[in-house]
Amino acid sequence: MSVTPESVQQLLDSENYGDRLRGVNQLRLLDPAVAFTKIQALAIDSNVRVRYAAISQLSTVGEVNREESLNILRDRLENDPEIDVKAAAADGIGALRLTEGYPDLEQAYGNTEEWLLQMSIVATLGELGDPRALTLLKVALNSPTDLVRSAAVSSVGELGDPEAVEWLFPLVDDPDWQVRHRVAQALHGLGGEGEGVESALNRLAQDPVDQVAIAAKNTYS
Repeated sequence: MSVTPESVQQLLDSENYGDRLRGVNQLRLLDPAVAFTKIQALAIDSNVRVRYAAISQLSTVGEVNREESLNILRDRLENDPEIDVKAAAADGIGALRLTEGYPDLEQAYGNTEEWLLQMSIVATLGELGDPRALTLLKVALNSPTDLVRSAAVSSVGELGDPEAVEWLFPLVDDPDWQVRHRVAQALHGLGGEGEGVESALNRLAQDPVDQVAIAAKNTYS
């Protein structure tokens, strides 16, 4: 059976959340403009899985109306009761490069102790591409949570500001090997040159974890 706006709407109108979730997934088969109009209501659905699926899909259909997409994502980032949905909203702001939403991401990071949301915010800052994010990333590099530090290192590398390279030096000896691995990669993203970089890469090239050592050697070769 072919998927049409009418058939999808029938699923979305169902009282069964499973049907509504199927409807959200089938929106991917419709014209983005049509999908976007339907996602607006789904973003506040009573079921968390439906809301999560709808918010996640804004990363692709949100270009239809960037201003309204930002409004929806801001609202869910601030007001949704579920961390998974808040994290998806943060991802969407970065994926759509909605730099107007950076202050919202910064505020959300400061207002939560949930590692999943903090990680999602930090991870999306590199994609967002806003240089203001370096202020928050400098804080996140000192997070007690390994995954947050790891995401922060990657975003610092993506933003490509050479002034941030020295922030990575203390993480050369980070207890988490994935953080060290990201440091080796980020040093390449930041140019792989400058005072202290050679020493940092040489140290990482001797790392007991092969993935870290190989990344450092490839970066420095």
